[in-house]
Amino acid sequence: MITIFTIGFTKKTAEEFFSALKTAGARKLLDIRLNNVSQLCGFTKRNDLAYFTREICGIEYRHLLDLAPTQELLDEYKKKGAGWPLYQERFLDLMSRRRIEEIDTRMIDGGCLLCSEERPAHCHRRLVAEYLREKWGELEIVHL
Repeated sequence: MITIFTIGFTKKTAEEFFSALKTAGARKLLDIRLNNVSQLCGFTKRNDLAYFTREICGIEYRHLLDLAPTQELLDEYKKKGAGWPLYQERFLDLMSRRRIEEIDTRMIDGGCLLCSEERPAHCHRRLVAEYLREKWGELEIVHL
């Protein structure tokens, strides 16, 4: 069975974040944010994160833009006030058009999908994980 973890960094200290990855046994961190160099949280900038995951957790870091929303979709949801149901519908359509189910399962298995949202309920990392489970069948999702 394929296992996929998900994590958001908002309201987490670096210690909480990296401890969660290590404790869970994640084998790689899969950054699915559109912008991975933002100032929101210093330890989650692309280059720092690659260093920290390697040095603290002994795992690789990969940025997977194919699993990120578009800027237009984000702006519509966050800046123009489109509701979650519309965002979810459009994001799932984007995943379908991108045919993300064709991604190599070995890249995903044991990986942890990263984004900024504190909880998975209204986050695209949950949508990606559930979309892949629907397409692949046996896939365990663990939200950290």
